[in-house]
Amino acid sequence: MGPHPSSMTAELERLFVHLRFPSISTDSTHADDVRANAEWLKGQFEGIGLATELHETPKHPIVIARNEYEEGRRTVLIYGHYDVQPVDPIELWDSPPFEPELRDGKIWCRGSADNKGQHFVHLLGAEKTIQEEGGLPLNVIFLIEGEEEIGSPNLVPFLEKHKGDLACDIIAVSDTGMVAPGVPTLGYGLRGITCLEVKIKGPSGDLHSGVYGGAVANPASAAARLVASLHHDDGKIAVEGFYDAVIPLEEWEREMWSKVPGAADDDFLKTTGASAPFGEPGYSMAELLWARPTVEVNGIGSGYQGEGSKTVLPAEAMFKLSCRLVPGQDPDIVQQQVISHLENHCPPGVSIEIEKGHSGKAYHNDPHSKFGKAGQAALEKSFGRAPVLIREGGSIPIIQDMKEILGSDSLMLGLALPDCQIHAPNENFSVENFEKGIEMSRALLRELAK
Repeated sequence: MGPHPSSMTAELERLFVHLRFPSISTDSTHADDVRANAEWLKGQFEGIGLATELHETPKHPIVIARNEYEEGRRTVLIYGHYDVQPVDPIELWDSPPFEPELRDGKIWCRGSADNKGQHFVHLLGAEKTIQEEGGLPLNVIFLIEGEEEIGSPNLVPFLEKHKGDLACDIIAVSDTGMVAPGVPTLGYGLRGITCLEVKIKGPSGDLHSGVYGGAVANPASAAARLVASLHHDDGKIAVEGFYDAVIPLEEWEREMWSKVPGAADDDFLKTTGASAPFGEPGYSMAELLWARPTVEVNGIGSGYQGEGSKTVLPAEAMFKLSCRLVPGQDPDIVQQQVISHLENHCPPGVSIEIEKGHSGKAYHNDPHSKFGKAGQAALEKSFGRAPVLIREGGSIPIIQDMKEILGSDSLMLGLALPDCQIHAPNENFSVENFEKGIEMSRALLRELAK
C-alpha cells in the first residue's frame, strides 16, 4: 500500500529520496551508498544557494554548507548525520527498510528519525527562509557527518583542523527526542558513556561436569557472581567511589520533571513493557534515566547454548558492560573504578581479562541562557505551547567534543517521539513533527538572530 498521492508534499518527496540511500556506515559493503548519499545532500544544499563542500576523511565524507559570512552577525552551526544503523533483523520490518512509506501519519524507514528527517527539516527551514526573505538572518554553517553511528571517529580531528572555519556562537542539534506527541522538548544534558568487555578463563578447555564439576572453578558461575557484585540488592551501584563526583540534581529539575507529560513511571513502564521500576532508590524513573549513572550488562555468554542438555563445565565466559555517566564523572576514572572492582571481586580458580571500550563525557548546559531562551521560543512558536526542559538518558559524545573544541554549547531540539524505534525494526518519524520541525527551524534562525 503506497501513500495516498494527496498526502505527499514536495518536501516529503525530497526526504524520501534522502531515505532511500542505504547509508549504513558500519558496513563496508555500503561505502558507495554512504558516499552517494553525501553527494546528493551536497546537491540539496547547493540547490538552496549555500556554498557546499564534501570533506574527505579516512572513512566517510563530511558535508559542510554555509551562507556568506557577514561580520557582526551571530553564527549558528547546525549538526546532523546522514549515516544510519544496520537493519537486522530484517524479517521484523513491516515494510522494506529503505523504501519509505507513509502510514498512520508516520514516515516508516530506516533513518527517518535518526537522523535524516531531523536534520532535513533544518535544510528545508533555511530554504524557505531564503525563498521568502532573500537570505538568512545570521551566519549559518551546516555540518552533516557520515559516521555518527560508529562513534564519529574522524569528526574530532576534523573539528580540530577546521575550528577557525567552524567558529560559532551556538550549535543546534535535532538528534534527540520529544517526551510525548505535541510536547516540544529542549534537551540541555546528555549522559556520558564508558564501555568494557570482560573475559573469565578457567580450565584449558571445556570439562565434563560430572568428572570434574564441584572441584574446578566454573567461569560461568564466576561471571554471574561478578555481574551480581556490581549492584546492591536495592539497585544501588556497589563499585567503590562510583558516585563520589556525581553532581546532584537541582530542585527546579526535580520539580519540572515531576510534571513532564509522558515521563511518569507508568508511562515509562508502558513504553518499555517492563513490569516495575528498578534502580537506585529514592528517584523517579525520569530522574534515574536523565540524571543518575548506571552500570549495565549489554551481553553475557558461556557454555552450551543449544537444545537439550550438554553436561559441560565451560572453559570461559564473557560479559560486556556499559556505564552511563552524569555531570561530574570522568569516564577514565569510572572505567578504572569498575576494573578495580571486578579484579578485586574475581573468585579464585579463574583469571580475568578486561578490554577497555569507547568512552564519552556527559554534557550539560544552562537551559536558561539567552540561547536556551531562543531555543525555547522557537519551539513554543512552532508547537504552540511552552517546551519542557529535560536531560537525555542517551549519549552523543560529539556534543561534548564540540563544546571542548569549538567552545560552544548545543541546543538539543529533538523531534523524535518515544515510539519512533530508532536503531530497531520499523523506525518511523511523525509527519506532523517533520512539518512543525521546518517551522521550528525557521523560528530558530529568527530567534537566534535577535
